[in-house]
Amino acid sequence: MTITAANEFAFATEAANFLHSQSPLRPAIGIVLGSGLGALADELTHAVRISYNSIPYFPVSTAIGHAGQMVIGLCNEIPVAVMQGRVHLYEGYSAKQAGFPMRVFGRMGIRTVILTNAAGGIDRAYSQGALVLIRDHINLQGQNPLSGANDDRLGPRFPDMTEAYSHRLQMIAQEQAAKLGMVALAEGVYVGLPGPNYETPAEIRYLRAIGADLVGMSTVPEAIVARHMGMEVLAISCVTNMAAGILGQPIQHQEVLDTGERVKGQLISLVKAVLTVVG
Repeated sequence: MTITAANEFAFATEAANFLHSQSPLRPAIGIVLGSGLGALADELTHAVRISYNSIPYFPVSTAIGHAGQMVIGLCNEIPVAVMQGRVHLYEGYSAKQAGFPMRVFGRMGIRTVILTNAAGGIDRAYSQGALVLIRDHINLQGQNPLSGANDDRLGPRFPDMTEAYSHRLQMIAQEQAAKLGMVALAEGVYVGLPGPNYETPAEIRYLRAIGADLVGMSTVPEAIVARHMGMEVLAISCVTNMAAGILGQPIQHQEVLDTGERVKGQLISLVKAVLTVVG
């Protein structure tokens, strides 16, 4: 059944209740793992794995590198709900459907969300495999997950996006990265496009001109919905490839997956360290 403004609250509540029935844990932190970055979910203890197919009204991942399951378990003894994969507009989903998992998180009682993604690097200072904190975004996906009638039970009609990505959580991430001996994390502006094709060199020049440092095909609907519901958001991009025209060579999805595999240990260590503070 199609998710609309009229049924979104009821559908999210039903999905949340179903997930609560699958585990006695009650996480306050939700994590979304992007392309090739799903390894963290495999490390949870006392974990319950639930296929998206089993969750009422939940959109199902079809993209390569997205396992398509919710994992509820303990990470360093902290209860978390981890999405091992997400959905994208290019799979045929609307922005409202792409943001729906955040509705479910909110109805589960989750107050903090950590979003991760694989992104193309526009800023030439980035290196392949770098972890970058998203400090802001530009929505060029042509859709907004809040379109349609507003349900005040979910959030306000005109939510403020001045701090779409939590300054507090970014400071915590920087502090924990330093303790882990990582080079200071770069911060950048992420631009969301619908995909599925990678951008042309001319499009990348345009995106750089309007202030973008990173480019990808996800995250934006999730961040908007999470903030609409009052959740605090931290977002981390893994620069899995340099954007078109930067290196003068073709971009292949296998490169994205291979880079995610190479940096997964660093990303897992960072997320775990952040959890010890915010959990």
